[in-house]
Amino acid sequence: MLQSLALILICGLTLGGIMQKLKLPGLLGMIIAGMILGPYLLNLISPSVLDISIDLQEIALIVILMRAGLALDLKSLRKVGRPAILMSFIPATIEFLAITILAPIFLNISLIESAILGAVLASVSPAVLVPRMLKFMENGYDKKAIPQMLMTSASVNGIYVIVLFTAFLGMYSGNGFNAISFVNIPISIVTGVILGAIVGFALILVFKKIHMRDTVKALILFAAGFGFVTLESVIGSYVPMSGLIAVVALGMIILRKYEILAKRLSVKFSKIWVGAEIFLFVLIGAAVDVRHIQNVGLPAVAVILSAVVIRMLSVFLCLFKTELNIKEKLFCTIAYLPKATIQAAIGGIPLAMGVEAGNIILSVSVLAILITAPLGALGMDLTYKSLQCELTPNVVQKSR
Repeated sequence: MLQSLALILICGLTLGGIMQKLKLPGLLGMIIAGMILGPYLLNLISPSVLDISIDLQEIALIVILMRAGLALDLKSLRKVGRPAILMSFIPATIEFLAITILAPIFLNISLIESAILGAVLASVSPAVLVPRMLKFMENGYDKKAIPQMLMTSASVNGIYVIVLFTAFLGMYSGNGFNAISFVNIPISIVTGVILGAIVGFALILVFKKIHMRDTVKALILFAAGFGFVTLESVIGSYVPMSGLIAVVALGMIILRKYEILAKRLSVKFSKIWVGAEIFLFVLIGAAVDVRHIQNVGLPAVAVILSAVVIRMLSVFLCLFKTELNIKEKLFCTIAYLPKATIQAAIGGIPLAMGVEAGNIILSVSVLAILITAPLGALGMDLTYKSLQCELTPNVVQKSR
């Protein structure tokens, strides 16, 4: 296992650095490193590491969502309430419907299998989007709270898509359509926010009463995040609750009530993210079976690109009658392109459960990651200065 972890770090850092030198997103190099090291090429990653890859990816998600929470100001969120809610659901729903209609035509699979594929592909990747939004905020590109809106909607979007996926996979397995699953979406969000807020207030009291190093405080937040996700898996079938939303809410409460500490802890989590990012994207790459991509070819590319165009139009629809100008709306559509985390986590489940088109679903998921993750990441990196053109006032003064 130790040899595998060393290879993941060394190869991930090396190829990620090479890509950055070429002015490409570092995550592309990390995904390629995972593909090379993974079981389908050189097979240099220990099975014991692959067995816990989903857990390691979830840890990385907790890191980045905690950072997001520690940077999400409730006052800023109020400015973008309506579009943030719309973008949590509408782009995913429209893309899901588009893939459900197009996949039987291009990929020759059944309607219910197309719905499963649509659910797999419909989520934006928080692991690609959130770090960039935090970087843009640090550079002052957040006057209209665009990064806050995108981070919030991306977090809720993931929950919604997983519910869609579970519902249609259940239909395929003969369990029927469960409308209660959709009712549980807002309930899981609200309970997640309440739990995160309660724990946040409690931890603030502890931190103010008991002196401890910021590193210890960061570890306590880590433990709280693990606890939220574990609690969701234990009680989720009885009480709908989103552990990842609780993580974000915890960070937001600390920022709201203890801003000085939130800023210090955000620095801690940004350092942790350097290592967590490598494991996340290398292990996503390790799940990629290049042989499957050859099975779907150009028809899958046509489905993915068509769905992406439709998704971009739906983002524009969500931003209709907002104060954002056309450039800022275009930036939001680019930011909502990348897929990676959810697709890597659930793309292989239909195959494991015996879905007839499971290989096709997995292959298209992999191809969607390889196309949209670099495209969205590179698009955001290249356009945020020109498209999201307004600096916050304090940054403008500093630049002078």
